[in-house]
Amino acid sequence: MKENDRVNAVITIDALKALIEARVSGARVEIVPNDSPSAQTSLLLEAGTATQVTAFLRDDPALRLDYASNVTGVDWLDRVEKTKVKVKKSVDGVEKEVEETVETRKAGYLETVYHLYSMELKHGPVIIRLRTRHRGEGASLPSLTPIWRSCEFQEREVFDLYGIRFVGHPDMRRLLMWDEFRGHPMRKDYREPDDYEYEPTPHDDVLEKSRKHIG
Repeated sequence: MKENDRVNAVITIDALKALIEARVSGARVEIVPNDSPSAQTSLLLEAGTATQVTAFLRDDPALRLDYASNVTGVDWLDRVEKTKVKVKKSVDGVEKEVEETVETRKAGYLETVYHLYSMELKHGPVIIRLRTRHRGEGASLPSLTPIWRSCEFQEREVFDLYGIRFVGHPDMRRLLMWDEFRGHPMRKDYREPDDYEYEPTPHDDVLEKSRKHIG
């Protein structure tokens, strides 16, 4: 077992998943592995039960995950997944089993990742994820600011840069960009405009940028 798969000395990420599903009515949790050097396995929560699950993580005496240290956004573009399947085909009049590649289109989504610690019991991190249904306008997730006050500014930053609207947030407005700014600059398909209406760019710079997509 990897050290990062432990919540503390007595509970593993698998046991935490089972505990949540047993203690929170209707909750379904998915374990998301991480093959990067950090090897930080995370728990994917359903948006519909996220508030109840996170309140349980905060209040349960054995967990006391009372501090959300970090909230980040991720943009997952539409993608094509390729899988190999075996099918029977007639080859030169003889039926044979051949391998073919099947392509499946997967819709993109936006994601918010929270790192949780227990200041009281001195353990963590527990990493949880929430995913939107799509990555278009109106993509939303429940705010976890009512659970952890430390999420307030960080969810505003995610809203500003990725466009996820957090339902139930006490002050859902931009944090880094100005109010009239259009778009969300951390989106993978974001393209910077040639000029900003509310922040004029020097004329020569505008011309140089616009030449890249003229014609």
